[in-house]
Amino acid sequence: MAKERRRAVLELLQRPGNARCADCGAPDPDWASYTLGVFICLSCSGIHRNIPQVSKVKSVRLDAWDEAQVEFLASHGNDAARARFESKVPSFYYRPTPSDCQLLREQWIRAKYERQEFIYPEKQEPYSAGYREGFLWKRGRDNGQFLSRKFVLTEREGALKYFNRNDAKEPKAVMKIEHLNATFQPAKIGHPHGLQVTYLKDNSTRNIFIYHEDGKTSMSYKIRIFIKIAPSERKAGWPRPQQCQGHREIVDWFNALRAARFHYLQVAFPGASDADLVPKLSRNYLKEGYMEKTGPKQTEGFRKRWFTMDDRRLMYFKDPLDAFARGEVFIGSKESGYTVLHGFPPSTQGHHWPHGITIVTPDRKFLFACETESDQREWVAAFQKAVDRPMLPQEYAVEAHFKHKP
Repeated sequence: MAKERRRAVLELLQRPGNARCADCGAPDPDWASYTLGVFICLSCSGIHRNIPQVSKVKSVRLDAWDEAQVEFLASHGNDAARARFESKVPSFYYRPTPSDCQLLREQWIRAKYERQEFIYPEKQEPYSAGYREGFLWKRGRDNGQFLSRKFVLTEREGALKYFNRNDAKEPKAVMKIEHLNATFQPAKIGHPHGLQVTYLKDNSTRNIFIYHEDGKTSMSYKIRIFIKIAPSERKAGWPRPQQCQGHREIVDWFNALRAARFHYLQVAFPGASDADLVPKLSRNYLKEGYMEKTGPKQTEGFRKRWFTMDDRRLMYFKDPLDAFARGEVFIGSKESGYTVLHGFPPSTQGHHWPHGITIVTPDRKFLFACETESDQREWVAAFQKAVDRPMLPQEYAVEAHFKHKP
């Protein structure tokens, strides 16, 4: 009987909706929650174990199943759970993938099943209200120390601002939503909640690194609801200070930034569908890591730098946590005269790492050296992806105004 029940559970996996993890979309899930009726991957099953009051999990192949559990799975499944627990997910809310960090997947799962934010939209106020303020730890540009700073996100002004002092009337920086990006970088920042925010300042990319403090903290924030970015506003009351988990706070900030970007783009591109806009809300970098580079004359020695490929911008830094890039290279399309080549031109000297890459642009050649052949393959693939993609009209304007710092 035990074998038959396990076989029945395995057969349920063959249903079309159950072939991927209900939470992150990973293929071939081999765990199941017998209280929620969903099939999930090993990684997400660990998160489910941390919310036992909501979800209890078993291995599809290794654990014993009783009749009631099999029947519950049979009458539910991933599609049914999605219809219930994801019925009101905002278009801008980030849905994690298998490659995303633990924090994003954990908060998605808790938001769905524990807090049921996508069944009751009133629970979405922290990231959908159009205004958010609070304190985040920000890395100092010069000394590298993390200090508490007040941040304010306002859709009405189309900006994220931060203040160096609590009583400061003027912000230290104003980051326009139009040019803002946010991506989780726990390994680089050295904190599980680490978020990297980038924006354009004088047509150059500026990085700030932030996180929300660990554990529970008292945090009050004012919420006002705006309709898109229209000036008219409806007051939504003032929530009492609430106890918030640091990891939830930073994910709420991330989704609030995506919401602000979404509403900005809806106004900027009134004919675009949600499906067209959502990929533009935030982006992960195509590739990051160390390479060696040489200068424009290709006569000086190669220097080790940290490189970040962000869409068509290849930026290089002396340190991964630098606020500003030492230089930026625009990588256009092959139709515009850009080419990526394995190796160096003949007689190239001065590089310590053996695996070369040459990027040919309409103006000059850029030479890079990779430490390993696998690094070289990955960088070439990232560059080739940009070169093979036709340029959009607005990208020609970026190319025309691009400033490269040698």
